[in-house]
Amino acid sequence: MKKLLSCLLLLTTMVNAQHKPVLTEAVALKLSQLPLHCIEQEYPNKTAHIINNEKEAMLSPKALHPSFYGCFDWHSSVHGHWMLVKLLKIFPNIKNADKIYQMLDTSFQAENLEEEAAYFSKYALTNTFERTYGWAWLLKLDEELANWNNPSAQKWHKHLKPLTDTIVKLWKTFLPKQTYPNRTGVHPNTAFALAFAIDWARVVRDKSFEEALLNKAKYFYLKDEKTPAYLEPDGSDFFSPSLEIAELMSRVLPQKEFTNWLNKFYEERSIRNIFKIPVISDINDYQTVHLVGLSFSKAWCMKEVSRVLPTGHPMKNAFKNKSNEFLSRALPLLFKANYGGDHWLGSFAVYALGK
Repeated sequence: MKKLLSCLLLLTTMVNAQHKPVLTEAVALKLSQLPLHCIEQEYPNKTAHIINNEKEAMLSPKALHPSFYGCFDWHSSVHGHWMLVKLLKIFPNIKNADKIYQMLDTSFQAENLEEEAAYFSKYALTNTFERTYGWAWLLKLDEELANWNNPSAQKWHKHLKPLTDTIVKLWKTFLPKQTYPNRTGVHPNTAFALAFAIDWARVVRDKSFEEALLNKAKYFYLKDEKTPAYLEPDGSDFFSPSLEIAELMSRVLPQKEFTNWLNKFYEERSIRNIFKIPVISDINDYQTVHLVGLSFSKAWCMKEVSRVLPTGHPMKNAFKNKSNEFLSRALPLLFKANYGGDHWLGSFAVYALGK
C-alpha cells in the first residue's frame, strides 16, 4: 500500500494540471452536427440482425428500426439521440434548437417506438439484441428525458416507455442468469452497462431493479484485487476494463468501503499503464478509431472516481488532473476521423465533458 501511495504522489506531481476542458455553447453547436448528420443516414449500416429466412434478408435498417436506423448501428443512433437531448438541456437556446427538436420529434413518434419495442419479440433470436451496451444507452436516454421538466421531453419519455419497459424486462430476466461478467474493452463490457442501469433505476426509483444491479456488481467485482490493468488496452478498446469497474463500484459502495476496495484494486504498474495516452495509428480505421473513445471513457471514469474519493487521497488529484489531459488530447481528434468516428464519438465527448 505504501508503495502504491508513493507512486500516486509521484504521478500527481508528474501530471501537469491541464486546463479543464469545458462544454461551451460553441463547442456544443459543432458537436451537435455529428448526430444531426447521421441519425437520418441509413447507410453504411451494421444491423446485427440475425436473418432467419429469405424475407428477413430483404429488410432494410429502417424497416427493422424505424426510430434508430441511422448512425451505422442501433446503439450509436440511441446515444446520438441522447446527445441531442443532453445538449438541449444544457443549452436550451442553442442556435439549431429548432432543428434538434424537429429531428427528435420525428424519431420519438409513438408508433415508431412501439415498433422498436416489438422488434425484441417479433423475430426469432432478437431478445439478446444489443445486450447490454445498447440496453444501457437506451436507459441513459430515457433517464435524460425522465428528469427533464420540458413538455416535449415528457411527451418523448411517454412515447419511449414501451421500448424502455421491454429493455428493463429483458434485463431483469437476464440478470439472475448472468453468471460471469464480461471484462472486455468494447461493447459487451458488463461494468459499464451496470453503471448506466443503476443510474436509471435511481432516477425512476425502481428499487428492486437497483438492488438486483447492486448485488450483481458486488458479486462480480467486490473481491477483485490487483487488477491486471497493466495489460490494457486491446487494439480496438474504447473502454478501460479496470476503470469501468472502478467507476461502477464508486456508485455501489459507501465512500470508506470504496476507498478501501480501490486501494487493493490497483497496483503501481497498472496505475502507470492506465495513465498512458492511447496511440492512434490510423484514425480513419473503423476499429482503431475506438482508441479515441478510450480517452473519453477514461476521462469520465477518472472524474467520477476522483469525485467520490475523500480529500487527501493521492488518487483524487492524480485522476482529476489526468482526466483533463485525456479530454484535452482527444477533443481535437473529434473532427479528424471519417464516418467510423463521426457516427459515435461526439456522444462520448459530451458524456465525458458533462461529468
